[in-house]
Amino acid sequence: MAKAPVLTPQAEDFPRWYQDLISKAELADNGPGRGTMVIRPYGYGLWERMQQEMDARIKATGTRNAYFPLFIPQSYLTREAEHVEGFAPELAVVTHGGGKQLEEPLVVRPTSETIINEYFSKWIQSYRDLPLLLNQWANVVRWEMRPRIFLRTTEFLWQEGHTAHATYEDARDFAARIHHEVYADFMENVLAIDTVLGIKSPAERFAGAINTRTLEGMMGDGKALQMGTSHELGQNFARAFDTRFLAADGERDLVWQTSWGASTRMVGGLIMSHGDDNGLRVPPRLAPTQAVVLAIKDDPAVLAKVREIGAALTAAGIRTEVDDRTDTPFGRRAVDWELKGVPVRVEVGPRDVAADTAMLARRIPGGKEPVAIEALPKLLPGLLDEDQELLLRQSRERRESRTSDVRTIEEAVEAATAGGWARIPWADLGPEGEARLAQDAVSVRCLVAEDGSVPESVDTPGNIAVVGRAY
Repeated sequence: MAKAPVLTPQAEDFPRWYQDLISKAELADNGPGRGTMVIRPYGYGLWERMQQEMDARIKATGTRNAYFPLFIPQSYLTREAEHVEGFAPELAVVTHGGGKQLEEPLVVRPTSETIINEYFSKWIQSYRDLPLLLNQWANVVRWEMRPRIFLRTTEFLWQEGHTAHATYEDARDFAARIHHEVYADFMENVLAIDTVLGIKSPAERFAGAINTRTLEGMMGDGKALQMGTSHELGQNFARAFDTRFLAADGERDLVWQTSWGASTRMVGGLIMSHGDDNGLRVPPRLAPTQAVVLAIKDDPAVLAKVREIGAALTAAGIRTEVDDRTDTPFGRRAVDWELKGVPVRVEVGPRDVAADTAMLARRIPGGKEPVAIEALPKLLPGLLDEDQELLLRQSRERRESRTSDVRTIEEAVEAATAGGWARIPWADLGPEGEARLAQDAVSVRCLVAEDGSVPESVDTPGNIAVVGRAY
C-alpha cells in the first residue's frame, strides 16, 4: 500500500494543502476566539525576520517608530465619514469596563489614522515640524466574516506608517517612495515574490484616501493577494481633525498626509507563493535558519562533527542550527525540516565523518549530493543566492504565464475562473464593468499604465486593469 502523503496535494485541494502546511510545519494554530490565531515560534520567527528587514527599510526613509493606544474613542472615527463607513462592519466596540458602562464606547483599533491625527494636530505647529514621519508595529482588530489563518484574522499584526507633509507633492512622492523603496524592494529581494505595482480603482481604494498604491502577488493557485498598500490621504483627515501648520508665508494650512501598511498576511503570501507538496520553501534572505546540520546517528564523532560544521557555517555568516536530537529518528527530523522549508540541510553520519564529507540537501531546487565538509562555508553562500533567484524567477514566470490580455468582461471572467489574471483596458471596463465582474467573484486588483508602470491617477489615458480572483 502506498504511503499517504504528509500534506494534501495542492492540485487536489489547495485550501486544504494550505491548512495542512500551517499545521504540519508548526507555523500557527487557531485561537480560542473566532477568527483569532496563535502564531507558533517557527511562524513568529518568519514574522520577526520580515519585521527586521522592513523596519530597516522604513527607517532608511527617515521614519521613526512610535506607539499609539489600542483603544480609540468612538467619536474619533465619526469625524471622517468615508473612513467610518468603510470600517463600520469590521469594528469591535468596548462598551463596558471595570464592571461599569463606559461614558463613551471605545473602538478596538482597526487602523490608527484617527487617533494619530488627534496627536498630529497637537504636535504640528509650523512648517518646521514637517514632514512628520511615524510608524508603529502593532496589532489591529477587524471583525472578519470569513477568517483564514494569516490571510484574514480578527486580530493580526502589522506595521502602519503615518506621515504629515506641507504639500500635496511631498506627500504623494513619499507614498510612492514607500511603495517602491520599502514594499517593492522587500517583496522582490527578500520574499522573492513577484508583484504587480499599481493603484486601486475608486471602488477598491482605502476608505478616506484619495489614492491607494498596491502590490499584488499571484499565489500558487492563480489567485491574487494584496501584499501591501500605500495611501495618499490628501487633506481628508487633516480637515476632520483640524491638523494645520503655520506656513512660511504666514498662512495656516492643512497638512497633506499618507498612511501605509503591511501585515502578517505576508506569511500567508510566502506559504502560497513558494510552498509545494513537500512543505514550505523559505527564501534564504528571509529564512531564520538558512542551514540545518543534522546528526544521523548518536555517535560521538558524528556529534562533534555536526557541531564543528555548525560553528564554521555560523562564522561564515550563515544562519545555522545544529540538530543533534538523535533520540528522534533521522527520517522524521529530515521531513520536519523539509516541511519548514529550511533552504539547506547538511546531513552527517559515521561514513560521512570517515570520508570527511557531508550529504548536502537543497530544499528549493531539490536534490542531494555529497560535498567536502571543508568546502561548505565557501560553497553555501553562492548556493543560497542561486536559490533566492530561483524562487523569484518561478514566481515571475507563474504570473506571466497565467496572465492573459483580453478585451471583454466575459474573457476576463474566463481567465480568472481558469486560475489566472486578465489585463483589460480600463476604458473598456470602467466602474460598470467592475461591478459586473464582482458578480462572478472577480475584482480589479489594480490599474497599471500601458508600459506596466504605476499610473499617475485612475484617469490616466491607457490604464490597464489587472483583474482576478483574490484572497
